[in-house]
Amino acid sequence: MEISQERENHHQEIWSETESNGSRSTRVGFSGSLSGPLSGPLVSNNKKKSSKKSARFSDEVDQDYVEITLDVRDDTVSVQNIRGGDSETALLASRLEKRPSTLSVKLKQVSQELKRMTSSKKFDRVDRAKSGAARALKGLKFMTKNVGTDRGWSQVEKRFDELEVDGKLPKTRFSQCIGMNESKDFAGELFDALARRRGITSASITKDELRQFWEQITDQSFDSRLQTFFDMVDKNADGRISEDEVKEIITLSASANKLSKLQERAEEYAALIMEELDPDNLGFIELHNLEMLLLQAPAQSTHMHTDSRVLSQMLSQKLVPTKEYNPIKRSLRSLNYFIEDNWKRIWVIALWLSICAALFTWKFIQYKNRSAFRVMGYCVTIAKGAAETLKFNMALILMPVCRNTITWLRSKTKLGVVVPFDDNINFHKVIAFGIAIGVGLHAISHLTCDFPRLLHATDAEYVPMKKFFGDHRPNNYWWFVKGTEGWTGIVMVVLMAIAFTLAQPWFRRNKLKLPPLLKKLTGFNAFWYSHHLFVIVYALLIVHGYFLYLSKKWYKKTTWMYLAIPMIIYACERLLRAFRSGYKSVKILKVAVYPGNVLALHVSKPQGFKYHSGQYIFVNCADVSPFQWHPFSITSAPGDDYVSVHIRTAGDWTSQLKAVFAKACQPASGDQSGLLRADMLQGNNIPRMPKLLIDGPYGAPAQDYKDYEVILLVGLGIGATPLISILKDVLNNMKQQKDIEQGVVESGVKNNKRKPFATNRAYFYWVTREQGSFEWFKGVMDEIADYDKDGLIELHNYCTSVYEEGDARSALITMLQSLHHAKSGVDIVSGTRVKTHFARPNWRTVFKHTALKHPGKRVGKYQY
Repeated sequence: MEISQERENHHQEIWSETESNGSRSTRVGFSGSLSGPLSGPLVSNNKKKSSKKSARFSDEVDQDYVEITLDVRDDTVSVQNIRGGDSETALLASRLEKRPSTLSVKLKQVSQELKRMTSSKKFDRVDRAKSGAARALKGLKFMTKNVGTDRGWSQVEKRFDELEVDGKLPKTRFSQCIGMNESKDFAGELFDALARRRGITSASITKDELRQFWEQITDQSFDSRLQTFFDMVDKNADGRISEDEVKEIITLSASANKLSKLQERAEEYAALIMEELDPDNLGFIELHNLEMLLLQAPAQSTHMHTDSRVLSQMLSQKLVPTKEYNPIKRSLRSLNYFIEDNWKRIWVIALWLSICAALFTWKFIQYKNRSAFRVMGYCVTIAKGAAETLKFNMALILMPVCRNTITWLRSKTKLGVVVPFDDNINFHKVIAFGIAIGVGLHAISHLTCDFPRLLHATDAEYVPMKKFFGDHRPNNYWWFVKGTEGWTGIVMVVLMAIAFTLAQPWFRRNKLKLPPLLKKLTGFNAFWYSHHLFVIVYALLIVHGYFLYLSKKWYKKTTWMYLAIPMIIYACERLLRAFRSGYKSVKILKVAVYPGNVLALHVSKPQGFKYHSGQYIFVNCADVSPFQWHPFSITSAPGDDYVSVHIRTAGDWTSQLKAVFAKACQPASGDQSGLLRADMLQGNNIPRMPKLLIDGPYGAPAQDYKDYEVILLVGLGIGATPLISILKDVLNNMKQQKDIEQGVVESGVKNNKRKPFATNRAYFYWVTREQGSFEWFKGVMDEIADYDKDGLIELHNYCTSVYEEGDARSALITMLQSLHHAKSGVDIVSGTRVKTHFARPNWRTVFKHTALKHPGKRVGKYQY
């Protein structure tokens, strides 16, 4: 396309205007200075085309054109000459003369469109038939499922009616109106881009203009979406994107996706994009460059690699299960799945309920045949039946927290095949609920039924009760309360109610909004100390069980019989912990404070301390509390010469622990991860470190991972800590196997090490909300990526704060990620060599992928 100019040369700019007249669509192209005579081609195309499609992509535009010479002076314009064309051309030229007030804007926009059209024809377009490009064509959507369900125009129109001011929608409410509440800044830039294209300078729009905006951002055409995104970046509407504009859109995208680290390096990443897309150093990039970057980036997608055999199987098999329309069959199938997943829990709970029911029934029948039943009736049978279950449960509730015993049973016996040791704390809570029911039945039956009936009994009815209550019948209710049986029972109920209440998640995790005074009485510290009231409760329980109203013979007072063995086992557990932790005072080797309120501690390994990956230890810090012990998963591998834990501050104790260690740290240097660090092995003048005690290790669900050839590890946030230890152990085993093959390791070690380690393939999926979380285990990720050349350990990081791939809000992040990783091998989100996925995983696809790659093999799945 040729352009003639009769005055000084200016940058050629482009804009397209479409005016509908019936079914006719007309495009006006113009170029030149904004005053004085100006000539340029005016393209008239009489074919029927959509008004939404930009002229940039109109490859079918008629190549015949006419030339119009205009005389432009200030805000007036006159047509000097028309060469070629017809009556319609003359009509279009006359329209230009009728709009002098906006002509300078129009001419600028006309020249912009010409620039885009001419620049697009100088380059070959990307082959959109390629698989990667085909996938990208589905992306760059402004309206996705992450925005919400109110996507139709009718819902947008309804919200307009609610938000409008004097018949117009303010820009500040645009995001709310279109359902983009979480990205107000991004929606604001989108508003500006749509307004610029239409020459709207007002900060508010009418409903008709909103309808035009909505139609453009929901347009299914990739070309239209690309043009809209380009307009967002091209702030000055000159048809070119400068480095400053790239930097602005990177900052905006990073803010919308909560990527603070990327915001800090926006200038560096803008330079990278310009270097890649502007090799001639022109100082700008154009629309075709953006298209090329977007369509070629998926070739290096972050999705899991799948070989052709597995891919063909996945395509040939339905990923969605066939729907069963028969409700009976559907229920039976769901029941079968439930039993298959929970059969261990089911038989344990069934056994526990059966024992409780049997004890209640036995005592109920026993007291129904005694003389007390004639006076007190069913009240006494219910109270005594509940008391029998209480004695059993008060004994049983100690067993799930005997961690050394459980670890020994898990490791040294085969009971783990049928007993769900991993659910010990959940079973502890279930028993506590059973105790609450038993206390309620026992106390209510006595206080509201037994005692009143005894007080109102006749002299004849009271005769059989003399041997229990004396010759003189109690004359008031206080007589029962002030007795040893009465006050010990009431105190126990009060103490158990306090412990039970403060153990609830709302109080233990400070989820309730309470007044400052009451808030100090909740939290983990309150839970921990109130739980240790059990010492008083058990002492009172023994006293209460000895001074019974209706049992005077010692062998009928069975409370101590229930409690003896569990209390001895529990006491030995606590003594063992006290003695063992006494000589397990460890030396602090390294401290790091990471984003996300995570504290990493590396300590010396005590002599004789052996553990398996997946296990946990208890940590005590006297500077915070000399009595409290808290469990944390071990993140180091058994082969490491240190023990490490990563602690997220989620309560008062962990917050105080972080504050204590942060005082001894210094800001991290440029080549170090984390916010604060202290390395005892390298630094000088290190301040005094708090004293730490550790106790353990204790068994955990993941410690048997070595029994599986293939393991699937799923970590959610800080829950990934035990899985990191497993990954490091698998990596160490790979290194050792390589040394064995090369003859570096002696045969004796070879025979000892190879037998118990069956794992030869691992998949790790880590899902976290915060970009800073990836710094926690950056070293491990990089070490695995560097060493594991055969891809035996497959790593997948997911950042859920970033909008899913295909969303326009994360489009630039995806492009930049591909560029940066291809150039430096480092992911811009995680800062590791492992590329990060966006949004949440499709777990069904993950499981299907793993199953098809390893047919016939048992896969060990561990999720934290």
